Amino acid sequence: MKIIKLSAIDSTNSFLKEMAVNSVLENFTIVVTDSQLKGRGQQGNSWVSESCKNLMFSVFVNFIDLDIVYKKYLNYAVSLAIFDALKEENIPSISIKWPNDILSGNKKICGVLIENSLKGAKISSSVIGIGLNVNQTKFPIDLKKASSLKLITNKNFDLDKILKQIVSKLNERIAVLNSKDFNALELDYLNVLYKKNIPTMFKDSKDVLFMGLICGVSLEGKLQVMLEDDSIKEFGLKEISFL
Repeated sequence: MKIIKLSAIDSTNSFLKEMAVNSVLENFTIVVTDSQLKGRGQQGNSWVSESCKNLMFSVFVNFIDLDIVYKKYLNYAVSLAIFDALKEENIPSISIKWPNDILSGNKKICGVLIENSLKGAKISSSVIGIGLNVNQTKFPIDLKKASSLKLITNKNFDLDKILKQIVSKLNERIAVLNSKDFNALELDYLNVLYKKNIPTMFKDSKDVLFMGLICGVSLEGKLQVMLEDDSIKEFGLKEISFL
């Protein structure tokens, strides 16, 4: 494991992707920064973070035999690694909000961006970006659902310690992925999935409200929701939100 520490950078994912293009990277090479100027989240969203207060890092992972059709299990492995690490820190009411936000209660404390490089029908490598709110206590007014480990526990955390815990857990979960024990990852992920099997009000991309039960995730990674007529409908990113 090689850790590259930077004081400030536009995006750890972009930096690590460029490194991967221009050099041969050791597996689990990590780029971590104190300040990320143009952090990126899912679907082109930005990631806002106060300098030196949070964990902003990316991890390069090589794969030998991971078919692209199983990419949802990579998402499971990453999400569960963060979940595992935070459980060890006794962060209360941790869950995974589909596809890979980490919540405490109903507050978002962590986001993930996975960018894959393909070789034919296989994932050859991934750059896994993780943004975890750790010691920040003030957030922009429009981020009403954002929180941090310090706000939740009223304690300060050692950023280096948390980083090493997450990477250690990521190593363990990636090993499960490489062993192709997909059932174990599926069971663990669905067991901690936010609002699973709880009647919930949703809104679709056309702003139509409806009730449903989250019941699973399709092989393509879409959220499966059971509707009031017992039919199951699948939704991609940006096609559904919690009301």
